[in-house]
Amino acid sequence: MANDAAGRRYAKALFELAQEEGRVDPLRQELRALGALLEDNAELASVLLEPLHPAAQRRSVLESIAVKIEASPVLRHFYAFLIDQRRLVDLATIESEFGRLADVAAGLTVATIRTANPLSEDQQSRLERALSTQSGRKVTLKIEVDPGLLGGLVAQVGDTVFDGSLSTQLNQLRAGLGK
Repeated sequence: MANDAAGRRYAKALFELAQEEGRVDPLRQELRALGALLEDNAELASVLLEPLHPAAQRRSVLESIAVKIEASPVLRHFYAFLIDQRRLVDLATIESEFGRLADVAAGLTVATIRTANPLSEDQQSRLERALSTQSGRKVTLKIEVDPGLLGGLVAQVGDTVFDGSLSTQLNQLRAGLGK
């Protein structure tokens, strides 16, 4: 929990710097590139994230990676700073929070959709439009198929949950008949 809070603070600082420079999207892509690289290469992640390797060695390795992924000087300095502060382990939280801040700044909201069956392209488009209208923001969908649902779907946009699942409808029907 403490690491998440620290990661969010670092992400906010980087995001504010990116906004000042007008480089939010490029920095977001650069953060993703390093995150994907560390996720795909356990040995590299071990060298960079475990403090048993000297900070100078980790900075050198990270600098060579930054050159390879064409990271901007801002991000190169940020990575070095994270190593010095022993916070490179928070990179996943930083990447996630930076992305969330970028989405909010762009007026974009991600809706998590749980559905019993995969949705067609047309259903996804209609759902995006309906949730965008309801929330007043541009909505993109993150769809999860949940075989535990009997039918229908559950949509979460921010703190708001729209429960159109069959089980909820049946429970409401039961409650209505019981009175």
